[in-house]
Amino acid sequence: MLLCTAVRQRIINIASERNITLHKLALNSGIPYSTLSSFMNAKSNSITLTTLLHLCEGANINLEDFFKDKLFQDVEAEDVRDTVSTKK
Repeated sequence: MLLCTAVRQRIINIASERNITLHKLALNSGIPYSTLSSFMNAKSNSITLTTLLHLCEGANINLEDFFKDKLFQDVEAEDVRDTVSTKK
């Protein structure tokens, strides 16, 4: 599983466990919903650690608890060569 997919799924799971919407999670975290939505809808495949930390704070967990999940046991990074365009 790609890391970005695992992070998205973990965010969904956390919101579900807390019985809140992603919009409410964004509000609790103090981040714009558009930022979270862009990542969750795969318009962006990256999320900053700062944003992730704020999401964790909004969910009342720490980063260690976020990553302490089976989703992250066999993750792989997207090959940056596939995402970077070369200029001639």
